[in-house]
Amino acid sequence: MVLNYIDPIAFELGPISVRWYGIIIAAGILLGYFIAQASVKRIGFHQDTLVDIIFWSAIIGFVVARIYFVIFQWPYYAQHPIEIPMIWQGGIAIHGGLIGGFATGIIICKQKNINPFQIGDVIAPSMILGQGIGRWGNFMNHEAHGGPVSKAFLEQLHIPDFIINNMYINGKYYQPTFLYESIWDVLGFVVLILLRKHLRIGDTFCLYLIWYSIGRFFVEGMRTDSLMLTSDIRVAQLVSVLLVIIGISIMIIRRVKYNSPRYKDVGPLAWPNLKEK
Repeated sequence: MVLNYIDPIAFELGPISVRWYGIIIAAGILLGYFIAQASVKRIGFHQDTLVDIIFWSAIIGFVVARIYFVIFQWPYYAQHPIEIPMIWQGGIAIHGGLIGGFATGIIICKQKNINPFQIGDVIAPSMILGQGIGRWGNFMNHEAHGGPVSKAFLEQLHIPDFIINNMYINGKYYQPTFLYESIWDVLGFVVLILLRKHLRIGDTFCLYLIWYSIGRFFVEGMRTDSLMLTSDIRVAQLVSVLLVIIGISIMIIRRVKYNSPRYKDVGPLAWPNLKEK
């Protein structure tokens, strides 16, 4: 008998079941917001600058993340269309969320005449921390795990018993890939925060793309629930490779074409920041 198995449902309000998944995702977004808000104030932006950016990026990001997931699982959802909006049960793709969130953020930065690379540097540490926290939502939902392993394998990782117990799913223990990615993301948060003040505008955001994508590439290779482009190509791994290339390319292009100031040396920058040339 496995003890301390965690119920995905945190509590119920009448007919409404409130799941740990949603609570943890919301907590990650809120914590990321407060951290980014402190950073944006130090730069000199108005305290309300991030409200619209994060609010709309989060909403559109979640919608696109679900659409992205549904597209790559269309044979199932074509037969169960009523489940398409049931985002609280899991089934969102982070890369889809990033695409939707980035696009929304760029549009709002343009409307507010704000440099998107500078805002990207502000938000990047919060994003990767939020992603690291959000993976615990997958843990509560008993999803995003790797292949079967023995209990002895999990015990030799020296992880808490509540994680081992909750990795016992349908009669088998599974690789806690959610934990590997969470640790990688939290470590990435520390790295970005420590390096940001020494980097040039835009570098922190690009480093976020590179750091997250490297970790995601390797963790994705262990997972059993990957979205597949073909029988051999995992969508997340392909996108991760592309994001690493994009991140490195942007850093190189901006260093060759622009003389970008360091993050710590400037106040609010407008878009387009022609003075960088």
